[in-house]
Amino acid sequence: MTQKQRIGILTYDGCMGVEVFAITDTLRIASNIAHALQKGLGTDYEIELLSVQKKIVCMAGDIEVRTKNPSGVYELIIVPGPEIRAQQNWSEKLARLKKECQFLKNAALQGSRIASICVGSFILAEAGLLKGRRVTSAWLFAEDFRERYPDCHLDTNEILIEDEFILTTAAMSASFDLAMHLVKQRMGEKVARTTAKMTLLHSPRRSQAPFIDPSFIQKKSSPFSQKVESWLRAHLQEPFDLTQLAQRFLVSERTLLRRVKADTGASPLVLLQNARIEKAKQMLSSGNTSLARIMEEVGYQDVAAFSRLFSRIVGESPAKYRRRMQ
Repeated sequence: MTQKQRIGILTYDGCMGVEVFAITDTLRIASNIAHALQKGLGTDYEIELLSVQKKIVCMAGDIEVRTKNPSGVYELIIVPGPEIRAQQNWSEKLARLKKECQFLKNAALQGSRIASICVGSFILAEAGLLKGRRVTSAWLFAEDFRERYPDCHLDTNEILIEDEFILTTAAMSASFDLAMHLVKQRMGEKVARTTAKMTLLHSPRRSQAPFIDPSFIQKKSSPFSQKVESWLRAHLQEPFDLTQLAQRFLVSERTLLRRVKADTGASPLVLLQNARIEKAKQMLSSGNTSLARIMEEVGYQDVAAFSRLFSRIVGESPAKYRRRMQ
């Protein structure tokens, strides 16, 4: 007997179309595969494109879609992210989505699971659904999210986080990760694996850390911490010495640690490690420089120690990162 799962995708003017259709199309393909593998005993999805403001929604790129008014209870509601431009005014953008936020609050009270894709997390947070929860979002806007919603526990290393009835994902392509997560939950490992093969989707990704590029992130640290970071980046090859670093900036070790931690959330040693790994990532992706030479450039001699640090920060080994980036 075929089971149906009712899913609503909350659309609105300016939402990202790929985050809508990645879900609908992947679930449709998976449903067809389930029927074939299980001789008609699959799971069908009743997917509706919803809008609480208008029948015709103009998504990003002026793509118009016809939507339905929400009715009844949905097992799952998915919120795509809006198109984001540089120097985004979040207050202005989110102010236009008050009706969507209220709808999500009501849906949660009625027992619906709620999922966001990319910066759709801002809409869930604005609706008050993420307070105290562990969540993820697009790494590029992590600082904006933390500043606006300090009561949420944001982890931008993760691709997908499920906290009770709330699911949040990383940036745009994580739409497919969410879709495959839903397929596995509803239809099982075999259907999910077959769907991934037929659609050329990657095996479940665990981390967005390999994709993070700090050069795109506007840091809001003080001039003092910026100078410390700049000095560390210019001296990657030198052994770390907290005492000498504090003396250079004419402060005590304790003051140095306190000020840098307050500004960046990390210690000077962690800042140095991150800078070294970023340099290593650049060298791994831009040429055939040997690992030994790269290690020398960033101040390491022990291959095992360097590989452990790289894997912990980036989420994969130096060799795997090089293969994927070249």
